[in-house]
Amino acid sequence: MRLDFGQIEVVDDAMAEVLRHKTPAERIAIGFALWTSVRHMLTQHLKTSHPEWNEKHLQEEVAKRLSHGIV
Repeated sequence: MRLDFGQIEVVDDAMAEVLRHKTPAERIAIGFALWTSVRHMLTQHLKTSHPEWNEKHLQEEVAKRLSHGIV
């Protein structure tokens, strides 16, 4: 397993084997569930960190962070 600044993620061999046996639809569903979870956690973190923000500002900040500033 290579762990350096050029590699962000490392997939364990056992997990790679599990994913190989998933259908494309199952892999997409897993990815979507992960994205949904991250969005929820980020929203809750920002709500706690910035209680003064209204819902519109909060959702704009979540979108900005998830899109790496493109939105």
